[in-house]
Amino acid sequence: MTKKILLSGIQPSGKPHIGNYFGAMKQFVDLQDQYESYVFIADYHALHSLRNAKEMRENIIGVMLDYLAIGLDPEKVTIFKQSDVSEHTELCWIFDTITTMPYLMRAHAFKDAEAKNKEIDVGTFNYPVLMAADILLYSPDIVPVGQDQQQHVEIARDIALKFNNTYGDTFKIPEHKIIKNVAVVPGVDGRKMSKSYKNTIPLFADYEEIKKCVMSIVTDSSGELPINVYSIHKLFRDEKELEKIYEEKKGKYKELKELLLEDIEKFIAPLRERRKEFEKDKSKVLEILKKGAEKAKNISSKKMDLVRERIGVKLD
Repeated sequence: MTKKILLSGIQPSGKPHIGNYFGAMKQFVDLQDQYESYVFIADYHALHSLRNAKEMRENIIGVMLDYLAIGLDPEKVTIFKQSDVSEHTELCWIFDTITTMPYLMRAHAFKDAEAKNKEIDVGTFNYPVLMAADILLYSPDIVPVGQDQQQHVEIARDIALKFNNTYGDTFKIPEHKIIKNVAVVPGVDGRKMSKSYKNTIPLFADYEEIKKCVMSIVTDSSGELPINVYSIHKLFRDEKELEKIYEEKKGKYKELKELLLEDIEKFIAPLRERRKEFEKDKSKVLEILKKGAEKAKNISSKKMDLVRERIGVKLD
């Protein structure tokens, strides 16, 4: 029986944090035996926020090390770099021709940039269309994402339906997959954990860095339960166990933060050590990326042949 297909990816725009892990990355690992998985490094997506070649190269390798350290198995998962598969940008252009500007103006990333009076580049505006191409090339059944990416999967579905209605049945309609209890992971300031807010707990941080982050978590002194501390803590311990602990330590915020610190360190330490081991053999990491790109290229080129035939640019 053929496995269903999973696809997702992460931008190489900075260090991953625990919100990235629990919101999406953990699903990649948990589902790698159940699905035929394609997990990519979204380097072209990162260009609208990262314009430094040296940093980009370092970050790409960094994401690859992150993937391996969290437990992605290259024998089970096709791991590749977006820019190694030109079909992504080719399909994006084709989708551009059937996607209206008013429709894209409803996208969260565009509206957020507009609200902040930013000078918006075309890449930011067009981000959802490239993401639709990323997804639809591989005919996935599910796309594991965090809550903030749900709209992009919905846009991919809309574009697939519009293409299918215009040119004939070509693309599978994917479903997003979000873990409800970690749909939005709070940062140390209580807002959604995000690199742009500078409120993260890095996934591979050392003990002192974790300590600094945890001790800076904003607490509400008007209540007995420090909501921000608890919301992060429940990612690492069973809630029933936590409820008992937090009841016993009512108002003892420092002790609760220290307990959270130890639980996070216990979780991160083995990941951190595994990443250091993979870091010693860069050539192996690059070889995995190369093999992944070859497989992804094989799949995507077949889909693009069909697309070219459907739109009428492929001649017999």
